Amino acid sequence: MTEVAAFESEVDRVTHILRDEILDGVREPGSRLVERELAADLGVSRIPVRDALKVLTAEGLVTPRPRSWAIVREFTPADVADLNEVRSALEVLTFRLAANRRSREGLQRLRAVLDEEIEASRRGDAAAARRYAADFHEVVTSIAGNDLLFEIDGLLRSRIRWLLVQHDDTPQVAAEHEALYNAIAQRDVGQASQLILAHMGNIRYLDDPTWRDDDPQLAGI
Repeated sequence: MTEVAAFESEVDRVTHILRDEILDGVREPGSRLVERELAADLGVSRIPVRDALKVLTAEGLVTPRPRSWAIVREFTPADVADLNEVRSALEVLTFRLAANRRSREGLQRLRAVLDEEIEASRRGDAAAARRYAADFHEVVTSIAGNDLLFEIDGLLRSRIRWLLVQHDDTPQVAAEHEALYNAIAQRDVGQASQLILAHMGNIRYLDDPTWRDDDPQLAGI
């Protein structure tokens, strides 16, 4: 890797740190994000912190407050329901396309992430397992081979990634990802469609009562 490729600005570094801490639950919903305190903790000036908070606000993970502080976004049941509705439509399309268009290189990347997820789950590292589980879905999006779908995913990525890590049964999720991987590897579009619908229906994010995998709005997708 060249020095140029390896370079990461202070804004990017602070954004990555704060994003990961929010997604991993280190910074809990509703907790304050004060520029002065964050700058001292991270050893930077307040300017990159301020810019990082703007990025995370645009990604939907942070809610701004007056002057120089913000809070970690508190997702309401309505927020979760909205995310699930959008995700349900995108995921079915994504997995169908991935099963139809997957390449050897794409399968190798997907297998590598899945193996990391399985290993993290086996050793009891739930935080790492959840991160790799979210990575699994992002790799599937990349191998689906649809630029517009990838662009839409980019706009929602942080919020959907937040949704994807809101579960505790990492062995179950890893097992379902294994089945999804096999369907994609075998180019079984129908099986991939059925499995992703079951996968979304099996996991109840934040005990959201509005999500049902037999939602009539999904019929025919």
